[in-house]
Amino acid sequence: MKIIGSGLALQKFKRKSEKAEKGYMRALEIVIAIIIVVGFSTSSNAGFDEEFQTIPTRPKVTQSFVLIRPSGEPQASVILFSGSNGALNLSPERIAQWKPTNFLLRNRVRFAEHGFLVAATDAPSDRHDLYNFRTTSAHAEDVRGVIAALRKIASVPVWLVGTSMGTISAGNAAARLKEGGADGLVLTSSVTINLRRNESLEYVRLEEVTLPTLIVHHESDGCRICPYGGAQALLKRLKQAPKKEFLSFKGGDPPQSGSCDALSYHGFLGLDAEVVRAIADWIK
Repeated sequence: MKIIGSGLALQKFKRKSEKAEKGYMRALEIVIAIIIVVGFSTSSNAGFDEEFQTIPTRPKVTQSFVLIRPSGEPQASVILFSGSNGALNLSPERIAQWKPTNFLLRNRVRFAEHGFLVAATDAPSDRHDLYNFRTTSAHAEDVRGVIAALRKIASVPVWLVGTSMGTISAGNAAARLKEGGADGLVLTSSVTINLRRNESLEYVRLEEVTLPTLIVHHESDGCRICPYGGAQALLKRLKQAPKKEFLSFKGGDPPQSGSCDALSYHGFLGLDAEVVRAIADWIK
């Protein structure tokens, strides 16, 4: 396992025992405020490497994400926001066996194959999950940190790409971050009906989004909080978006999960390559 890092007080640690590793983690918590990025590289499928990155964002808070670099120079960067509770429970050891079903996460390598620098975000260090947090200014600050980290790696446009509950995170950051924000927004399988307090795009100020925005939805999405008509209606709220478009998909494979889960029309099952290609083409 290779340890990658940079910062004002960067140190290289070598694992010698379980006890030493625990000591390292305690030391990391103390010095993380002056560490810019700590990354652990491990192998992934399709010949791509995945790196576990942790950056400081808010005071005493860190944000972790999985980073995948394209084979050549990045054409753009994409930050992927998954659905459900947003907790990926990432670790360097877990990445090698990580096989998420979420639409964006299972296609993270596909985005890299299209020439994108890819970051898949976890919940921040002060949260177990993202419930009742996705619409907050604190969440947007964490996203600002990830955007800045990607810009240090590659000076290319950064796009926020969310699916299902992740559309709330992406939309919230797009609306709130006027400085240090992203360059574009993609919302897939958007949550437009509220079942929890402040947990839908109803509570995101989409009227203040000034980024090019793509909305992607499956005609047969059966998730009750993600109706097709609700996604279409989002276009009217994007009053300041310089460019906006709604892409509709149909067909695919028969559902293998519940209607709000990833292995269904809600997660574009059987249409992975086609949907990712359409998103990539729109961004490019």
